[in-house]
Amino acid sequence: MRKNLLLAAMLSTLATSQSFAADLPGKGVDVKPLQSSIAEETFQTLLVSRALEKLGYQVEKPDEVDYNVAYTSIASGDATFTAVNWQPLHDDMYAAAGGDKKFYREGNYVTGAAQGYLIDKKTAEKYHITNIAQLKDPKLAKLFDSNGDGKADMTGCTPGWGCEAVINHQNSAFGLSETVQANMGNYSAMVADTLARYKQGKPILYYTWTPYWLSDVLVPGKDVVWLQVPFSSLPGAQKGVETKLANGANYGFPVNSMHIVANKAWAEKNPAAARLFAEMKLPIADINAQNARMHQGESSEADVNRHVDGWIKAHQAQFDKWVADAQAASK
Repeated sequence: MRKNLLLAAMLSTLATSQSFAADLPGKGVDVKPLQSSIAEETFQTLLVSRALEKLGYQVEKPDEVDYNVAYTSIASGDATFTAVNWQPLHDDMYAAAGGDKKFYREGNYVTGAAQGYLIDKKTAEKYHITNIAQLKDPKLAKLFDSNGDGKADMTGCTPGWGCEAVINHQNSAFGLSETVQANMGNYSAMVADTLARYKQGKPILYYTWTPYWLSDVLVPGKDVVWLQVPFSSLPGAQKGVETKLANGANYGFPVNSMHIVANKAWAEKNPAAARLFAEMKLPIADINAQNARMHQGESSEADVNRHVDGWIKAHQAQFDKWVADAQAASK
């Protein structure tokens, strides 16, 4: 009798599980995520992938492409989503690929993303440098010359990123073209050189953003200082955007938010995923903490997957609510 009851219970559980699996809104639907070559973007991308998998979607490993390629690929339907749409930094690329006609973008995945220019605190205090416009003075600019051409060498960013256009625009708008060379290249490699110079006690000038591990190594206010800019000036779709903060300080960039952007037609066919994308929120402090662990050596694929699993476990109720709300939206 007990065996029969046990068998019946097992069959009932199996049937319920199979029914639940059949009811998952993502069953049989493939998803292709994209991100840039910045390894630190993987954490926030995989968190979205995990939630999609709970909804039954078959999610591929994220492909790494240039941002502009990501937008055109998602717009054309060759890819599904990216979790690293910066607004307003990426506005030009977003618009060029089709804007709201091609993309689904609802909610704020990450808020409070700052960016700007920094120099080492020692040089800032010794020469009273607080504003990047002071580097129009050839004597001050020469302090940051690393190749002997008399110009300040600024660590810029990787070609094709949204920051490249802003940095080049501002270098000209602020009258720095004759005294400051904004270097563009592999950002990770350039940052390694910048850190090496700092450890040697040499002056450094660089662009960076948060969330990123660098500000956990070169801590603003302790090791380095943010430079202000003389006035607000941004290119393209950001033209006219005011970058001055409420306290009067102006660091040249508006505070950005990051969004999950998906192919619009795909999102309309997948209301569960659309609801998920709109609802997910990730604290910027959690990204900074995870990025710091990567810089400290926990950077393998297995490490990052463990970080994602750990975040979900620590925020299980929130994660489960996202999934439940998304599933409800499909019915």
